[in-house]
Amino acid sequence: MQKVSFKNRTWNISGHLYFPENFNQTQQYPAIVCVHSGSSVKEQTAGLYASELAKKGFVTLAFDASYTGESGGEPRFMEDPTTRVEDIRCAVDFLTTLEYINNDRIGAMGVCAGGGYTANASISEKRIKAIATVVGTNTARAFSEANPLEILKAVGNQRTAEANGNEKLINNWIPNSAHEAKQAGMEELDLLEAIDYYRTPRGEHHNSCNKLLFTSMSGLVMFDAFHLAEYYLTQPLLVIVGDKVGGFGSYRDGFDLYNKAASTNKKMHIVKNASHYDLYDQPNATNEALEHLTAFFQSNI
Repeated sequence: MQKVSFKNRTWNISGHLYFPENFNQTQQYPAIVCVHSGSSVKEQTAGLYASELAKKGFVTLAFDASYTGESGGEPRFMEDPTTRVEDIRCAVDFLTTLEYINNDRIGAMGVCAGGGYTANASISEKRIKAIATVVGTNTARAFSEANPLEILKAVGNQRTAEANGNEKLINNWIPNSAHEAKQAGMEELDLLEAIDYYRTPRGEHHNSCNKLLFTSMSGLVMFDAFHLAEYYLTQPLLVIVGDKVGGFGSYRDGFDLYNKAASTNKKMHIVKNASHYDLYDQPNATNEALEHLTAFFQSNI
């Protein structure tokens, strides 16, 4: 693995580049951009998939989204969907500058919200030749189910307060512990497993600090990751979901993307007995996903 950086507009994006065994920089390799979920960083599940796919012969790139982790951009902790999509385009730009990358063999995959961002980028970014999502989610659907009109009003009020000198409002993505969640009456499967992944030694990372700039919420509510997929998402597509269906909605979003995409070469794979967060790091689930990802990308890039 090599630490790298590339630009999005005026700031640096921090990434990890993973290489196949016996890598030879005088040869050319297919490449895969691996996109992390909301609140995550490159050292977590995107890095796991990147490192494992590199063992299968691909050069892979995982990176911290703008405003997050070791990447630049202000204000911090903003989750801006359009910038997240631009991060992916900039990652492709970076790969095309490397002599050992075959520019005609670049693919992309994303996890959770990163899957939605990957799909959206691929709708207009045709340098991406094949895409895959692992428990991919559509932010517009996910964030608009909790009283979106009230969220938009609250964001407007907060922007007014900040314009008049108040501090920025930064919330947690999720409760910091299962105990905190249960005390508040929140015991939904995906939420508790998110806490187990992000807020315990299982998957936590010091750069994944569970902070979300509240004014980001208006963009998350309004961003339809699959907009125009029925017309322009023509690349080969692989959608992977688990059949333990939780409240975060990746199961239904997976079917929505699969059914909507214009691609004539598309596949759906359901990992049995796997939840959303099993497909982040649990070997039985991720190994099955990686088997299908490897075959898909070997055939399509």
